[in-house]
This record gives sequence, structure tokens and C-alpha cells, in this order.
Amino acid sequence: MAVKKVGRGSFKQQISDDLRQQIADGTLEAGAKLPTEAQLTDQYGVTRGTVRAALEILVNEGLIISARPVGHFVRDRKPMIFRPQAEFRPRPYTPEMDAFMTENASRDADQDIEVSIVEPTAEVTKRLQLDAGELVVSRRRVRHLDGEPFNLNDSFYPLSIVQDSAIMRPDNIPEGANEVLAALGYRQERAIDELYVRMPTPDEVRRLELLPGTPIGYHICTGYTEAGKPVRVAITVLPGDRHVISYERRREAPSDEA
Repeated sequence: MAVKKVGRGSFKQQISDDLRQQIADGTLEAGAKLPTEAQLTDQYGVTRGTVRAALEILVNEGLIISARPVGHFVRDRKPMIFRPQAEFRPRPYTPEMDAFMTENASRDADQDIEVSIVEPTAEVTKRLQLDAGELVVSRRRVRHLDGEPFNLNDSFYPLSIVQDSAIMRPDNIPEGANEVLAALGYRQERAIDELYVRMPTPDEVRRLELLPGTPIGYHICTGYTEAGKPVRVAITVLPGDRHVISYERRREAPSDEA
């Protein structure tokens, strides 16, 4: 095998750059097995330690996975499409599944749900316009696709509104939380979406099993009644290597006024 020479400087960086380009242009397709460490050592004319360091860079970037002792493989990315506008679609979807599980029915979808009564954080207190000392119901969810934790969805409701409702149970809500709120007299008629991009917190890294260097999208949705009362804050954490965020927009009809 011909030796592919690398220039001076960081050999591991140049090797990782070369392999990254092969992944990007399709030379190394999704699911493909990379050459062995011994083959890469011969190919680039470097030590095995340098090859391992180069591969570790790509593992940390989420481009390849290590399946020792078999070898390294190009990661097969199947991003989830996150559509905030789906919040107000008619429900129920199916008797057993909520929106997330139905939207991803073609994949192995499930979620862990934890419900508790907590003191709200400052960002939740502000958006729900809560009085000092007012408690909220927290529904914390880790959503999985194909056995991998894909995103977090944590919702918060004023306890005074949802106490003793289906929102208090750690189960899927087939009709959707909006219908539960509507039955209680607090239907969400509009929402404000905020989207931030940042690095994850240690808790988010733990819950989502994130690789080093993975950024996240941080989506905050605050739902309001027709009268303008905030009744729900939903915070979704979206790892950047697993999601496409899709918004649909429509042009408003022109006014008849001159």
C-alpha cells in the first residue's frame, strides 16, 4: 500500500482532517468500516499512537464509533426532525402514544417520564409569571430513538392549575397536555418560541450521554391562553448531532384596509 505522506505539524490533526473529508464526500459511507489501526499506520507513515489520537478526534466529534475489538465505523446519522409548530395539531394521535412516539413510529421510539412537584427555576418563574413560593408540576422526559437518548423535554405547569389532573401521572398523555389544560379551562391558544444554541450542562451531558464537544439547541416554548395567561413552559434540549429543526411559515392574508 502506498504511503500517504502528511506534512509537518499535528499529524493526528491532518489524518483526522483527511478521514473527515472522506466521510463528508461519501468516500467513506455511513456504516462503513474504517481501515484498521495497522493499515492506517502504514498508509500515513506514522505511529499507531498517532493514528489512535486521530481516530479519537473523530469519535469525539460523533463522526465515527469505536466497536472494539472489531474496529471503527462511520456513524450512521438518522436525525430527528423537530417541528415546534406541531404543538397545536389535532389529537389524539393513537390511544397509547403521544405526539413524539407517533411522529417517530417508523423507528424504535420510547421515553422515560418523571413527574414531581418542585420549586421552579428563575427562568420558569419568570415565564409563568408565578408568585413567590408558588410551586410547579414538572414532567421530565428523556426521549429515545433506536435505543439512543435523543432529546430532553421538560414541561412545567402551575400546580394550582393542574393538580389531580392527568398531567400529574408519569404516563403518556394521548390527547396531549393542551387538551388536559383545555378541560381545566386553560386551553393554550398561542405560544412564544425561544431558541438558544450553547454547550450542554453536566446534567444534560449525563442524561443524553453526549460526546465531548457536542453543542445543543435549547428550545423554550411558553404557552398562553386566549386571555394571555401563561400556563405551560416546555424546555427541549436538542443535541446538535441528532436533530434538524424545521419551522413552517405562511404569509398572512393582506388586509382589506387601505
